[in-house]
Amino acid sequence: MPYGSRRRSAHIVMADTGWPGCVRSLKGVILDLCGVLYDSGEGDGVAIPGAIEAVKRLKESDLQLRFCTNETQATRKNFVAKLQRLGFDISVSEVFPPAPAAIAVLKQRGLRPHLLVHDGLLPEFDAVDKTNPNCVIVGDAAENFSYQNLNEAFRVLIGLERPVLFSLGQGRYYKETDGLKLDVGVYMKALEYACDLKAEVIGKPSPTFFQSVLNDMGLKPNEALMIGDDLVNDVGGAQYCGMKGVQVRTGKYR
Repeated sequence: MPYGSRRRSAHIVMADTGWPGCVRSLKGVILDLCGVLYDSGEGDGVAIPGAIEAVKRLKESDLQLRFCTNETQATRKNFVAKLQRLGFDISVSEVFPPAPAAIAVLKQRGLRPHLLVHDGLLPEFDAVDKTNPNCVIVGDAAENFSYQNLNEAFRVLIGLERPVLFSLGQGRYYKETDGLKLDVGVYMKALEYACDLKAEVIGKPSPTFFQSVLNDMGLKPNEALMIGDDLVNDVGGAQYCGMKGVQVRTGKYR
């Protein structure tokens, strides 16, 4: 495995008793980003030791490689540019975040969102009609998760005859360079409870989200391996879809 380094990025947890026999059927690898390849934080964050070389070795192999992330603090273009500045050989077409998938759902269902997201993600929705919203989208809004902003999202939902809440992921927390931070799932649950509804999750661990990555690779679930730091949303979500899942001992791993 490219994660064969002895540094901290190398250690993985594998629950499958058939390992490493299952490797023979692998044709593709899907990597999480935050907590697996880098730790976010001030500026661009920092690459995890061994991660840049791991991506390079995977790209030199005969395996297909994609990156599946619940990152919602920047547009996909700006997010990939940050990864490139950190030293990663990654292109926009290889990265699958929730926002573009959410926009496709809005267009398909004729929905106009009220956005509770990070300022850095707003340009992704510039072409989306947001007048007279009939749904709410919540992402990792960080400092924008104020009482005022949460209450505004609540008022939009509670005023709809058929309220629709989309959550760009459902993580509980993630790691930055200065420690753990609450993730979007905490605020999603608050809105669910207040409005007595169930959010539709766009992003990991949604089977539809994982399937979109597999479709892009042209692979079946049993031909792909997901590597992440989140046991529920990365590993568990992948395994539910029929993929193999591996947890790294970096990021939010405890």
